[in-house]
Amino acid sequence: MAKARAARRSSAETRRHVLEVAHELFYWQGIRAVGVDKVAAEAGIAPTTLYRLFPSKDDLVAAYVERAEAGYREWFDEAVRRAGPDPRERILAVFDSLMEQIHPDRCRGCPFLMTLTEFPDPGVPGHRHSVALKEWVRARFGELADDLARGAPVDDPAVLADRLALVMEGAYASVQALGADGPARQARALAEALLPPAPHPVRR
Repeated sequence: MAKARAARRSSAETRRHVLEVAHELFYWQGIRAVGVDKVAAEAGIAPTTLYRLFPSKDDLVAAYVERAEAGYREWFDEAVRRAGPDPRERILAVFDSLMEQIHPDRCRGCPFLMTLTEFPDPGVPGHRHSVALKEWVRARFGELADDLARGAPVDDPAVLADRLALVMEGAYASVQALGADGPARQARALAEALLPPAPHPVRR
């Protein structure tokens, strides 16, 4: 039945389906622990079909990380957008969203840190994409810190961005071992402590 359904998919639809399956398997079970044959079986397609879409496991892993990267950028930017124009609230909104994201039913850690651990070779595409995502997050915090510094007493926006990135990385690293109720639950409060106090409204 699964193969019959797969046969009716276009190549692009099959590719998307395989990546959805690969994401669940790679993220929750580990990339090296999951073989291509298992991904094909769970996706309901023949291994030869999978290899036509992804010539090697490295190609499949790279596509998995690219997909996760695009989703993460969308998540980050959406959190910022929903917060409105206030630069301080935009930064805190990222950490509010992070606190929702790291619940154990949806998070066992950062997929990019896990990929870097499994693939330490900088020449591997999955490694490169993971590094690119981390660089992007650091740059986005830099932009948010620059915006904040235009109207608040921030000594060094670059230093603030580095510290915010470290708090986020620490939350992901901690949740993998100690869960969302461990030290990771302090991430939002730590981020707020790094920011200038919110201005008090003027009383009339």
